[in-house]
Amino acid sequence: FAFNFNQFHYIEYVVKLHFTVTFCTCPGKSIARGGQVAQSSVGWSGIPERVIDGNRDSTYKQRSCSHTKRELKPWLRLDLLKMFKVKTFTITNRGDCCSDRLNGAEIRIGNSLIDNGNTNPICTVIKSITGGRTETFECYEMEGRYINIVIPDRMEYLTLCEVEGHDYSSCL
Repeated sequence: FAFNFNQFHYIEYVVKLHFTVTFCTCPGKSIARGGQVAQSSVGWSGIPERVIDGNRDSTYKQRSCSHTKRELKPWLRLDLLKMFKVKTFTITNRGDCCSDRLNGAEIRIGNSLIDNGNTNPICTVIKSITGGRTETFECYEMEGRYINIVIPDRMEYLTLCEVEGHDYSSCL
């Protein structure tokens, strides 16, 4: 039996590289709860502060969801109070009804307040979020102070039960 040490070292290197890629992760710091929120209108006492209360309860009567009036292009804006690199953004959708209202909503991140922040670059367009579910969207470290969720080009209500942004800069 002959053992080739050069081959063994090559295999060991590949294994170490694999562990480095797979296990070097960081949960990221939540940045939404320290911010301030505003929305285009308030309907049914659904104040915007409910989306950063740390409560993902998706039943509206539990008072953890925001709600706008039915209007053209409803929006909610999270002001992070300073610039961040936003890697991911998480939304909890209402679960007791109306989950399809978020279909087509845009998540926008940037530093402009033109049109209430609704002209900032798009992170993603929400295709759908099942009622009561929490979904995370990749924003690829987009930089900005403001994060908007806006339903463009249609008369609609905007209801959100929790929003969370994550900054990974402290992981470096």
